[in-house]
Amino acid sequence: MSKASPKRLYLIPVLSKALDVLEMVQHENKPMSLESIYQRTRISKTTVYRILKTLVHRGYLAQSQDGLYHPVSRPRKMVFGFGGQSTEMPFSEAVTKSLKDAAAASGVDLLVLDNHYDPAIAVANADKFVQSRVDLVIEFQVEQQAAAIIGDKIASAGIPLIAVDIPHPHAIYFGVDNYRVGFEAGALLARHAQEFWSGKVSWVLGLDLEEAGPLVQGRITGAFEGVRSILLDIPIESFVRMDARGMRDKSYRLTLDFLRRHPKDRHILIAAATDTSALGAVQAVRELKRDNSIAVVGQDCIEEAIEEMALADSPLIGSVSHEAHTYGQRLIHLGLSVLGGQNVPPYNYVEHKLVERKGLRIEAAK
Repeated sequence: MSKASPKRLYLIPVLSKALDVLEMVQHENKPMSLESIYQRTRISKTTVYRILKTLVHRGYLAQSQDGLYHPVSRPRKMVFGFGGQSTEMPFSEAVTKSLKDAAAASGVDLLVLDNHYDPAIAVANADKFVQSRVDLVIEFQVEQQAAAIIGDKIASAGIPLIAVDIPHPHAIYFGVDNYRVGFEAGALLARHAQEFWSGKVSWVLGLDLEEAGPLVQGRITGAFEGVRSILLDIPIESFVRMDARGMRDKSYRLTLDFLRRHPKDRHILIAAATDTSALGAVQAVRELKRDNSIAVVGQDCIEEAIEEMALADSPLIGSVSHEAHTYGQRLIHLGLSVLGGQNVPPYNYVEHKLVERKGLRIEAAK
């Protein structure tokens, strides 16, 4: 009678090695260097290094500034709270999707609450994050006054805070360089005026977002400076800021009213703080049939804006993409770095990209 064959074990070698490393560091319960972990486990140093980086990324270990690794006492998965700006705003939804995907890939639970573009709701949501005892809060809301209240609530609870696009007290900032994206939008408007209007400009309008505070208002400040950097002779009184709150309807009404009060003026440049606002201006321009004498540039590069720019006769000549699809991965990494005890910069800028109507039409023709 033959001997029974040994029972097959369905093991994953690299996972076993990762658990060996984790269990050894947890058992030692003191900071350890890469070299000491390698010496103790006798696993390939390259493999140990990659295992350690993965465990830090997933929040099972932390790495201090001196390079030592130590266990993190977290018996449960980390939970991040995310206060989304509004499910009705395309850019906010793009950021939310990116963040959900990145959280799932990193093993982080995400508690998502909708701020509904309402400061009172955003403050109430901050209370919910505190009550839920989340490990970290990522806040995306535009009201500067609410930011102070939210920042204080989260800080008082001892919870780290990351603010998206709008600075909050006690928070690490994550978002675009508002002045720079504005400057590039303004420079595009000025180049358009040079190419099609011989540099003649009657008005430069800025559809602003005052409630977001000075940093976000830098988009319009930058746009005006971008225009001035190329068109040097436009008088200061030709630059007009209007608070459109980043909203389509208000931008439409403000632009329509201004154009009706200046029916004979041609060669008008419009810089908008958001694409949603820019689309409202485009609606007013088209309604008054003044498409050929007005140029608009927005921010965010939302899908509707790209579709509008693709039209040959559209007054929307460009938008600055804030690359919303990259927000999630970077925000999760930033949050894990904070919780892992690493020093992170107070301002973390995302990449941006100027998208021109001219470029879209060239791509479409290929």
